[in-house]
Amino acid sequence: MIGDEPDLGELYENVHRRVVALVAGLGAEELAVRVPACPAWTVRDLLGHLTGVTEDAVAGRLSGPPDEAATADQVAARRDLPLVTLLERWAEAVRPFAERVRTHRVWPAVIDAVSHEHDLRGALGQPGARDSAEVEAVVPPLLRFALPVPTVIRVGGDAVHLGPAGAPPLILDTDPFEALRWRMGRRSLRQMAAMRWSADPSAVIDHLAVFGPAIEDVRE
Repeated sequence: MIGDEPDLGELYENVHRRVVALVAGLGAEELAVRVPACPAWTVRDLLGHLTGVTEDAVAGRLSGPPDEAATADQVAARRDLPLVTLLERWAEAVRPFAERVRTHRVWPAVIDAVSHEHDLRGALGQPGARDSAEVEAVVPPLLRFALPVPTVIRVGGDAVHLGPAGAPPLILDTDPFEALRWRMGRRSLRQMAAMRWSADPSAVIDHLAVFGPAIEDVRE
């Protein structure tokens, strides 16, 4: 998958379809479930965030990833909407949003959506799509980051070399789904240290997660 150039708009629309199928028909009790990977949010809050990003971007209120305050405003503004209304509003904004994502190669939008799909699946006890094209696509850009020591991350048949050249590298064997989850902060330090390392990962463990890491272990 590394080096491929997927259609980012299509990837986003695929995630949208799966999430809608996952949550359509949920009752109030299920919508109020806390999301272990995003413990400050309920299922409804997470859907409000996904809807808010698309609506704000299409309306010109958003030119990049929303900061923490903007995200909180998005969630709060949609917290009391009926689920059917929330999903209708998301659906209305998806096509023009996906076109922007496609045209401008907005990787963060796709990565965010893919990550949150699996946050929702974890909260609802509905695992799936772990080997999807969307998971496969977002891992290569997520694995472009700096590490302080020579490191090789082996993801299936691909090997990503990070850090300086020189000494024999630290090696991590992982898979696309797990790489997505630990890189996006959906694993605790304890969970990351317990991954399939060739040696002690303490030199890199604090550099692995874009967000987080999770305070508590996330079980999915």
